[in-house]
Amino acid sequence: MTATAARPRKKAANLSVDEKLLERARRMKLNLSQVLEAGLIQAIRMEERAAWLRRNRAALEAYNEHVEKHGVFSDGLRSF
Repeated sequence: MTATAARPRKKAANLSVDEKLLERARRMKLNLSQVLEAGLIQAIRMEERAAWLRRNRAALEAYNEHVEKHGVFSDGLRSF
């Protein structure tokens, strides 16, 4: 058995792109599939982060309030 990772399956997608952007990308010989995938990965990560923050906002605020009132557990242990 080899240690190579399986390639993700690809699916064709029809997209509409601003004509001038497409021309510039082609002049630069950009791989549109790679550029799209990289942009999608970034957009998905940003949205997942925002969703996580929305879901956990109350807990984060409660923790911050607790720290403001009581400090953190290591306050008496730090030497700096």
